[in-house]
Amino acid sequence: MKLYQLINITIKMGTAGAVATGIQEYYASAEAKAKLLGVWFSDIGQLNQVVVLTSFVSQSDLDAEKVRLGAQENVFANSENIIKYSVENFTGFDFLPEVELGEFGPIYEIRTYELKHGGVPHVLNAWNNAVPERTQYSKLTVAMYALDGTPRIVSIWPYKSLNERSEIRAQSVSDGIWPPKGGPQWLTHEMQSMIALPTAVSPLK
Repeated sequence: MKLYQLINITIKMGTAGAVATGIQEYYASAEAKAKLLGVWFSDIGQLNQVVVLTSFVSQSDLDAEKVRLGAQENVFANSENIIKYSVENFTGFDFLPEVELGEFGPIYEIRTYELKHGGVPHVLNAWNNAVPERTQYSKLTVAMYALDGTPRIVSIWPYKSLNERSEIRAQSVSDGIWPPKGGPQWLTHEMQSMIALPTAVSPLK
């Protein structure tokens, strides 16, 4: 099982660099049980957001990291710059590989879809059938479903530019490849998209 965590941080305007440095130092600590994968700041969508993606080798490591973060007095050494944050835990779609680090952006789209209850296995099946062809158009960083909170999936897609994103998405729809057949009927009306850019400390660029 591939385990991931997303931390969504609302920050004071102009503090993304300082917060990102604090995040990097936090996960470089000897106490850290998480692998830092991505640190992005929002460019289109809700502004003044920093999004952190980490991975874990075991459930016990994930649990330990939740406890460590929850006990912080000075969160990411930037409490003065952080307005609020939330933590979400996920497992990756089982047919996808681990997240590959490297330079694939700099445009990252983070898409969140809430699901009807009971929808996870149907969405997994639909994506399993469609992703091999869809990823011939562009790379998929990760797709995962929530382990807590409202049933939902999150996928992260890198692009070289906003124009490339628009062209690839339009072409995949025109070709009948995307959205995955059998998937959309399991989605609710709650859908979100954020365009985010990697910070200087992000392993995913």
